[in-house]
Amino acid sequence: MVTIKTRRFAFGGGWVALGADAAPTAFGHASDPDRLYLLDEATDAWHGPDHHWGAGFAITSRGSGRWQRPYEIDWRADGATARHRPVRGLELEVRRQVAGERYTETHTWTNTGGEPLRVTGLGLNVPVRDVYDGAATALARSCHAHVFTGGSWSWVLAEPMSGAPPLLGAIVRTGALWAYSVESRNTVTSSDVRGHLVVHPTDHARNPEAFGGQPVLDLAPGEEHVLAWELGWYGDREAFLAATDAPAGLPFLTAPVGAALAVDLAEGTVLGEGVTSRAHGIRHLDFERDGRRSRTAVAFLAPVRDLVEARVARILGEHRPAERPEPERYAFVPVDTRTGLRQTENGWQDWTDGAERVGMAVLLQQARLRGWGAPDAIDEALRGFARFAVERLIQPDGSVRRSSRPAPEGLRLYNTPWLAHFFHDQFALYGDPADLDRAARLLETSYSLGVRDHLLIGLPEAVVAVAGSLDGHGDPARAKRLRDALVDHARGFASLGSALPAHEVSYEQSMVAPLVSLLATAYAGAPDERLLAALRPALRWLRAFGGPQPHVRLRDIGIRHWDGYWFGLDRQWGDTFPHYWSVLTAVALRQLPEPLRTEDTERVAEAIFAANLADFGPDGRATCAFLMPSCVDGRPAHRPDPLANDQDWALALLLRSQK
Repeated sequence: MVTIKTRRFAFGGGWVALGADAAPTAFGHASDPDRLYLLDEATDAWHGPDHHWGAGFAITSRGSGRWQRPYEIDWRADGATARHRPVRGLELEVRRQVAGERYTETHTWTNTGGEPLRVTGLGLNVPVRDVYDGAATALARSCHAHVFTGGSWSWVLAEPMSGAPPLLGAIVRTGALWAYSVESRNTVTSSDVRGHLVVHPTDHARNPEAFGGQPVLDLAPGEEHVLAWELGWYGDREAFLAATDAPAGLPFLTAPVGAALAVDLAEGTVLGEGVTSRAHGIRHLDFERDGRRSRTAVAFLAPVRDLVEARVARILGEHRPAERPEPERYAFVPVDTRTGLRQTENGWQDWTDGAERVGMAVLLQQARLRGWGAPDAIDEALRGFARFAVERLIQPDGSVRRSSRPAPEGLRLYNTPWLAHFFHDQFALYGDPADLDRAARLLETSYSLGVRDHLLIGLPEAVVAVAGSLDGHGDPARAKRLRDALVDHARGFASLGSALPAHEVSYEQSMVAPLVSLLATAYAGAPDERLLAALRPALRWLRAFGGPQPHVRLRDIGIRHWDGYWFGLDRQWGDTFPHYWSVLTAVALRQLPEPLRTEDTERVAEAIFAANLADFGPDGRATCAFLMPSCVDGRPAHRPDPLANDQDWALALLLRSQK
């Protein structure tokens, strides 16, 4: 007798495969047959039964438990029903069914005991394959998971990383999801793997304040709690969003402090409180319609100048290691915002006094160019940092170190364009030709060191700025050589298609945004249909990183899920929303040539810059990473990391991008 381990059920042009446990093991569609919408143990060795689709856990007043293998399964022609007992006196029935265009799942938890039951934690695994196993493979086989847990207004969208259809969407129709968490995030899965996504009707037991507050579910004897959702295939985001039956429309997710935010309420929806605030920061909006509650988050923002001047004062007052000798005392270092204590390097490459910390110096320059802040203090700091960079960071061969410490380190080309643009702007501020020459030499050296094979953050912008100043100060031949190198660089990447080389992560938003910037900048200087042809798919890849969630920390913000570990004090993996490098998408969108620029790209760019202001306080404090999930591997998150480190690029690039 042959045992059938999986059974396939068709819906909407695609299919779902239910395994021996009567839970989905895969979703697929004929129009994209190689796409893995779910993690697969054959491909992803770290994935296993504990995190299969629909496996989960309960935390209750009678104890805690997990469910995986059902004690009973009823198979039907249109699906299956599985039954579990995760906790004594708590029964879970999961009915899975296909019906025409949709596949549905209904989860019913029933208190079968004789006493009331308090449920403070429920989690369901939704293992979307959000994995970066190289650019070409990720674009061909992986999906971005865009998650929105807004109570009854909740959904999960698995969007192919290529940005092409079909998209697989799950929409809650009964019940509510109030949080999501992430598991399997550690040094084994590292930066290329987003982890296992878990959605929660409540995560109160582990993080009661997450996402504006987690509910407690009280079940009387015999009482049920139901969560039902439907899954379907969609041709684009707009079709999916139209199917979500949103209780409100939020064309904008930010507004100035004191202003009213526009909210378009659906018929029958009631808004809990007014949509304005006199304080800078995040505010939750609560809605109710037909007895169903939902929630999202928006931000009310202080003026950019106020935030910048407060941050500049904080940088000058706390981030310079005055205890060091010269010129090291002119560096900029991270600070623990809980105490104001400067963070020592501790041999950790992302806590150094170079590399990404250059963003603090760049922010000071942008403030000084506008006459913001204390000019004498900024001038002293910038001249001191320039001396520090020349004497401690720039090597004799023209490469740039991460740190002033004389420890061995490999070549890191990322560091070069940041300093090149810094010295260009020193020239713009103070007029010393040596600074312009140094900026040009750094860029020229980077090409001799192999930058043509890399997608470096800020390189195209640095080349354009330096070449423009060389033109204006009597060296057009040198300017032309730099521009020609940039165009050649762009044509090389245009010829690669999706076969992008791995960088510090195998594939990521901060590779694709610089790719779009490189192609767009080169096209602006040397219009070439090959560059425009390469830009079109690259733009689609870039836009796919940021989801359409109606939440200020999520909408259009590129997914990143490792920076809390590398740059934060808590060393916590997991989604960081918004991470400051998400503004690279905004920078790239503003560089698009006319054939690709639209009102929507302009709106998205502005919204990304605005969302990042939520990570800066009116007192000048800031965080390098806001950990978005309610928990990561069981550790509470949904909070800012206490380290102010490299986040100032968000403000610096906002100012630099303004005309």
